[in-house]
Amino acid sequence: MNLTISGHHLEVTPALREYVVTKLDRVTRHFDQVVDVNVLLTVEKQKEKERRQRAEVTVRVKGKDIFVEQANEDLYAAIDQLMDKLDRAVCRHKEMTQAHSHTPAKRLDIEAAS
Repeated sequence: MNLTISGHHLEVTPALREYVVTKLDRVTRHFDQVVDVNVLLTVEKQKEKERRQRAEVTVRVKGKDIFVEQANEDLYAAIDQLMDKLDRAVCRHKEMTQAHSHTPAKRLDIEAAS
């Protein structure tokens, strides 16, 4: 898994990097087929204080890219909410990929006849 953490108008400190990595462990525990993860942390100049800190993540898995973003007045709170959203999106993707397996029609006819 390739992990890229970058910041716009903000320096990504080792503590912030470690916080993101520990939160991402929860997501990778659910789904191990993650190819690439890009995290973008941004501080924007907006009049609304509650939307100033912003976190975005793009997770590339086999066959699909999952993009999630979250904004908050505190960057750590934005990362927490972002990881919650990402966890739900990854679980949903995993369920959709596993839901396609079903019993073939030939097997159903044989089992019904018995």
